[in-house]
Amino acid sequence: MDYLKIEFKLSPLLPAREILYADLGELPFESFEETDEGLCAYIPAKDFKEEMLSDLMVSKLPNQTVEVGKEVIEQQNWNAVWESNFEPIVVNEKCVIRAPFHDKAEVEYDIVISPQMSFGTGHHETTFLIANELFSMNLKEKSLLDMGCGTGVLAIIAHKLGAKPIEAIDIEEWAYENTLDNNRLNDVEGMKVFQGDADLLKGKKFDIILANINRNILTQDMGRYSESLNTGGLILFSGFYDTDLPVIELSANENGLVFVKNEVKNSWTMAVFMKK
Repeated sequence: MDYLKIEFKLSPLLPAREILYADLGELPFESFEETDEGLCAYIPAKDFKEEMLSDLMVSKLPNQTVEVGKEVIEQQNWNAVWESNFEPIVVNEKCVIRAPFHDKAEVEYDIVISPQMSFGTGHHETTFLIANELFSMNLKEKSLLDMGCGTGVLAIIAHKLGAKPIEAIDIEEWAYENTLDNNRLNDVEGMKVFQGDADLLKGKKFDIILANINRNILTQDMGRYSESLNTGGLILFSGFYDTDLPVIELSANENGLVFVKNEVKNSWTMAVFMKK
């Protein structure tokens, strides 16, 4: 899937950046990056329409100087990018996430991930935050879902920590295939991996759900996540900035989920909720 990068240069910078960020979050933009001059927003190329920006400029930033640039980000082979600059990642001092070409790590949990074209190496703050949180939880014999699994790294860590049974779901075919490959690299057996979306959750129940996606998808599918979580179960959300937490919390509360805690790294957040 190709993405479109929209770069906004704003003068004056504030409060325009906050206004723009909030309103773009209501559109199908999936991630954002603050810059010294403004904001970069990323959206699947197939979902972008020019009127999105023109309507926004007129209604929200009528007296603002705004320069807009667009760049197509073609689907990359993340494996090639990764190999060019990847260093192993240490999580909770007990776990190392590394590539197949790195030497075996002398830690309790040595996780080997070949990302191919999938998201989830542990480098991104959202993946790291959830991975780190898993080590503070009792996962033994707990049923677990990794929703939007990417490389499957979080499901693999959960498996190593004793969670079972485990299901991993991603809408992208290459993520589905990549998770299967990474399971083989880590001698993981018994994990069920599916290609699809939240429609696959019908009739299923889990003690723990991991959902590292983006704000719009999380709020869209919040009801389905809640229905699939056992009473007293925990769901870990990430994939959004800490400024989006109130939106996530409101949606979660409306669907019977109560806030437990959150952690922040470089403005990205991971939030834990419990099913009432």
